[in-house]
Amino acid sequence: MRVSLKDVAERAGVSIKTVSNVVNNYPHVTPGMRARVQAAIDELGYRPNLTARHLRKGRTGIIALAVPELGNPYFAELASAVIDAAAEHEFTVLLDHTRGRREQEVLVSQGFRARVIDGLILSPLELEAADLQGRSDDVPLVLLGEREYEAPHDHIAIDNVAAARAAVRHLLGRGRTRIAYLGARTDAANQPAHLRLVGWRAELAAAGVPAPDDLVVPVGGWDRDDGARAMAQLLDSGVRPDAVFALNDLIAIGAMRVLHERGLRVPWDVAVVGFDDIAEGRFGAVTLTTISPDKQAIARMAVASLLRSLSGRGEPGGRELTAEFVLVERESTLGRR
Repeated sequence: MRVSLKDVAERAGVSIKTVSNVVNNYPHVTPGMRARVQAAIDELGYRPNLTARHLRKGRTGIIALAVPELGNPYFAELASAVIDAAAEHEFTVLLDHTRGRREQEVLVSQGFRARVIDGLILSPLELEAADLQGRSDDVPLVLLGEREYEAPHDHIAIDNVAAARAAVRHLLGRGRTRIAYLGARTDAANQPAHLRLVGWRAELAAAGVPAPDDLVVPVGGWDRDDGARAMAQLLDSGVRPDAVFALNDLIAIGAMRVLHERGLRVPWDVAVVGFDDIAEGRFGAVTLTTISPDKQAIARMAVASLLRSLSGRGEPGGRELTAEFVLVERESTLGRR
């Protein structure tokens, strides 16, 4: 039999309202009363009925997180952080992946699951600002990532230009002057690939170091094999960099494999910096120097933004929120100590 608030109240010798106040962590409960009720809760093994609690507020207790690819370690780690942040507020997270396809991102953003969720956190790759205009769904939406949108929804990102400049500055500080960029793309200018390219160019220019086009290698995807192909393409063209800044850690890991196969030592012949700080980068034969976005902060900010909208507090959405990053120095630029 499920233990009820009434059972706890009878055991503690208090009213059901008092038990409810303790369970919901209301502040106006004396420490002695709180301890008395908590002892009864522990003794009986009472667990709140979260579904009923949410339904009383007109909610489902579920928020959705839609990312381009759950198989990508960055998004998997981000999803874990969102789940933890949501659990602190007694929300369950429904996960979805869009494969970075615009039609799927539009479908998700327009609320095809609106009946079962209280809010949506969406990390889009191809979604356009026009896709969000006149959005009929009233489910709160928070956007993640580096695409810029003029829309009434909070948007959380890191400063990709500054992060790329930090990566290149680190390589310049290690004496590298022929720094390749693996990860250029030809699509929308406000995507992370372009912003990181802007940062690469800006830092080289500030240092008075040439940034020839033959050191910029486009990629068609985001994975290890894309990095391997890009690195092989660069070396096969006869261009020999002394450092690589990669769009993400997976591309960097693929590039390091090809460098190893070609007899080039990381970091002595070619230093490498990635982006995302995924766990895999910490456990390779050569650990990976990388830009580490604060995934936990991004998750907490996203969940807090949804809760803010659900509570009706503050101004309407549309805020630009920036999460921090750090450069984590490891063996791929420092060597083994």
